[in-house]
Amino acid sequence: MSDARDAIENLLYSYADAIDGGDYEAIGALFEHASIALEDGTPIATGAAAVTALYTATTRKYDDGTPRTHHVTTNPRIELSGDGGTAVCRSRFTVFQQTEQVALQPIIAGQYTDTFTLVDGTWRFTERRMRPTLYGDLSQHLLIEDMQTP
Repeated sequence: MSDARDAIENLLYSYADAIDGGDYEAIGALFEHASIALEDGTPIATGAAAVTALYTATTRKYDDGTPRTHHVTTNPRIELSGDGGTAVCRSRFTVFQQTEQVALQPIIAGQYTDTFTLVDGTWRFTERRMRPTLYGDLSQHLLIEDMQTP
């Protein structure tokens, strides 16, 4: 059981590493068999190519190839199914950013609800629902206008 929890937490942290590194292809690979969805479950992007395209279209990169962010994922509560083949994880996120235009600051915080499936001994994402609850200055992070202010 702790192996499952460790593997699932590693997926959470792999996402944070990939986005902070500006590696949108790696994010896509994490969601090869999964969807990024709104809080209500409406899919935004499904599969590696669509997820990579979503991040490329919506998340700004700077000259260093990164979005100049630091994603902090906390409080993961992992619930494994009785058969051990699926899991749900609820966690919190806070995103910090610093650019030439803005000092180091939190820019958004909220909750992820992730589902996972165990396939051939490997845990993988099946869905990530994002629920932002606190908004700061997103103007230097996102390339889409409707999320710039709450």
